[in-house]
Amino acid sequence: MYKILTKEMLSPAICRMKVHAPRVASSAHPGQFLIVRANEHGERIPLTISDFDADEGTVTIVTQKIGASTKEICALEVGECLEDVVGPLGLPSDFVEKTDEELAGSRYIFIAGGVGTAPVYPQVKYLKSKGVYVDVIIGAKTSDLLIYKKEMSEVCDHLFICTDDGSEGFKGMVTGLLEKIVSEDGYEYTQAVAIGPMIMMKFVTQTAKKLGLPIIVSLNTLMVDGTGMCGACRVTVAGKTRFACVEGPEFNGYDVDFDEAMRRQGMYRNEETEADHKCKIR
Repeated sequence: MYKILTKEMLSPAICRMKVHAPRVASSAHPGQFLIVRANEHGERIPLTISDFDADEGTVTIVTQKIGASTKEICALEVGECLEDVVGPLGLPSDFVEKTDEELAGSRYIFIAGGVGTAPVYPQVKYLKSKGVYVDVIIGAKTSDLLIYKKEMSEVCDHLFICTDDGSEGFKGMVTGLLEKIVSEDGYEYTQAVAIGPMIMMKFVTQTAKKLGLPIIVSLNTLMVDGTGMCGACRVTVAGKTRFACVEGPEFNGYDVDFDEAMRRQGMYRNEETEADHKCKIR
């Protein structure tokens, strides 16, 4: 059992929890994920690690209430326990394997969309600890859906805010803001990383290509079982079938077949709607 030490609602539908899981915390790296179960009958939910502290023996998870199982996780309170926290799973971000000399002179721009902002945080935090220049764009539909603004501002060089409705920061899509800061404001980068909704990552990749900027994307939203057994996260990358959970979740954005990935993402929508309906009845 994994005790919940802190809980905070970042928005009405997004919950952040710090969980006591010493063995997981001691092995975790940026870019990896966990499998979480709320109770013994609960569904296995893959959640990207949002922070970890080996000394405290804690990992932080951010869960968006979308279906029945994620609502069960968010319903738990401080002092209660998650049934399972399995991990770390997946491959760490590529830069974890690089030496300080290899990272020297790098300039990263992270584009974070919605709840995808949470797994961006440990990556930015790690890179800054290595002395790497890092800027971050956080995008959301409205200002009340923006998360991790304070935390991100403390670990990056420049934080850019973007909202669809203009309620805070740049009015428009993250693609427009990325193009503005590179083409008009003169910011230069050697690597982009995008984490967020699949459709966002597709168009950010297209924008990065236009700007001549290498880009990595995270396909964590495709994962179901998290072990490669179910095959739900199959995706075509550079013309080959890859499994996001065991060969990712991060891939070269230029190589990803986003249209196929989005079709696969909708495969279980009817089952999830039915499960959510049953949960409401209970």
